[in-house]
Amino acid sequence: MKPKILLVEDEEKLAKFIEMELGYEGYDVTVANDGLSGLMAARDTEPDLILLDWMMPGLSGVEVCRRLRSTGFKEPVVL
Repeated sequence: MKPKILLVEDEEKLAKFIEMELGYEGYDVTVANDGLSGLMAARDTEPDLILLDWMMPGLSGVEVCRRLRSTGFKEPVVL
């Protein structure tokens, strides 16, 4: 089973590049383009790691991280 990474990034070109490179390295990558979508994807996909953009429209990366932690999410989050 491939390790699962959730990438939350609002810049589409950057997200595609990171998704492609991590895919080549053998990771199962899910991309969310904003904070709210990232929260839902974290719940739905149960990733092993989250790569989280700091500044996004709507919910910031810090707020997404806070909300994840308040729900008991313990996996690593990289901002």
